Amino acid sequence: MTDRHWVDEIRHVALSMFRKNFFGVYHGSISARMDASVFLINTREAIFDEIGEDSLIQLDSNHPDYRWQQASLDAPIHEEIYRRIPHAKYIAYTMPPYVTAYTLTDDRFVPPDYFGDKMLGEISVYDPRRFSDWYDRAPFEIADYFKKHSGNLMLIKGYGVYAYDRDLSQMAKKIAILENSARLLTLKPDVDR
Repeated sequence: MTDRHWVDEIRHVALSMFRKNFFGVYHGSISARMDASVFLINTREAIFDEIGEDSLIQLDSNHPDYRWQQASLDAPIHEEIYRRIPHAKYIAYTMPPYVTAYTLTDDRFVPPDYFGDKMLGEISVYDPRRFSDWYDRAPFEIADYFKKHSGNLMLIKGYGVYAYDRDLSQMAKKIAILENSARLLTLKPDVDR
């Protein structure tokens, strides 16, 4: 059983992010740190517009068990971020379409709008080079990126966005601002990048 507070909080934000097309039906991940080594994450079969207690699973990094097999494929990435970034309380992997498309052609993201500029600033685009072994490397490369860069958003070429924050709503807000900025670049492609 999981704490109702965690489930309700994740359900509310996951539904909003699903409606904004940041999550697919079975694509993406969201988690909350409950304790130093314990976190709650969606299962592999979670449908993001119907997140409930049965689609979230509690994992303990110190005691891996059968539940890890039911958890999102992204669980090792979330685990490594929580291990390396002690102040991370929430993590999400999303694939917002405009941002993800932007990463295919550019190596840095410069928001053209006021909110993007003030809240996010310039963000480099990380190139994973090859996808064939990405999930083997991702936990360490993503956590390393966050340790070396001051921001809490990571844009990954052709893959999507990883984000962490101490506040779930703030994390979702930053992803939304990022996607809105990318949409503006698409609508007005002659903006200086």
